[in-house]
Amino acid sequence: MRVAQRRIAAAILITAMSEDELKSSKRVLDPVERSSEVLFGLIMVLGFTSSLSAAHAGQAEVRTMLIGALGCNLAWGIIDALMYLMAALSDKARGIATLNAVLSAPSPQAAHVVIRDGLPPILANALTPAHFEKIREALFKLPGVPKHPGLTAKDWRGALAVLLLVFLSTFPVVAPFLLIGDPHRALRISNLVAIIMLAMTGYSYGRYSGGRRWLWSLAMVLLGGAMVALTVALGG
Repeated sequence: MRVAQRRIAAAILITAMSEDELKSSKRVLDPVERSSEVLFGLIMVLGFTSSLSAAHAGQAEVRTMLIGALGCNLAWGIIDALMYLMAALSDKARGIATLNAVLSAPSPQAAHVVIRDGLPPILANALTPAHFEKIREALFKLPGVPKHPGLTAKDWRGALAVLLLVFLSTFPVVAPFLLIGDPHRALRISNLVAIIMLAMTGYSYGRYSGGRRWLWSLAMVLLGGAMVALTVALGG
């Protein structure tokens, strides 16, 4: 719900931006979304590598683990990409509904209420009636407002990015098993690679959110480890 509200707010506010500004500011996935997808991919593959008994694993067991990890992350990436597209359609539908409510409002004051409800409270409380009126006027000038939500090329690129992030995050973790013949040594290196990737994901999230980056790195490592332990304990 908060993600949808954030995107609706962005759809309302960017109406005052120029076309060049919009083109330069487009991102397929924001840093939080990228970090989340990498985290999901890492947790999935670690669930497989952590269940491998290096002391008794042979080539057959390693091969089975690799096939399972790659197949599972590919399937999860496809599912997550489809969910991304569904969320994009939902956000667009809510945006169109909000816009139509503004355009059909019986008075400017009623339109201001609709706009306020579509914005995060911290942002809505900072705006004055003059700001709401400027947004309302900008919305009335929008050309060719769609009646139904549709997917754009950017949405499909976002879905592809989700799929690739989840699936490709598998390879650095499983690469040691492909390059090193000793399963015990490969598992140790694989776990080290996973820890580094989790730390980098947390650092990226901390930089985007404005928090303490190294604290977020540590938190992401601990969170990933806890989720993997839970996954393995539940037989995942």
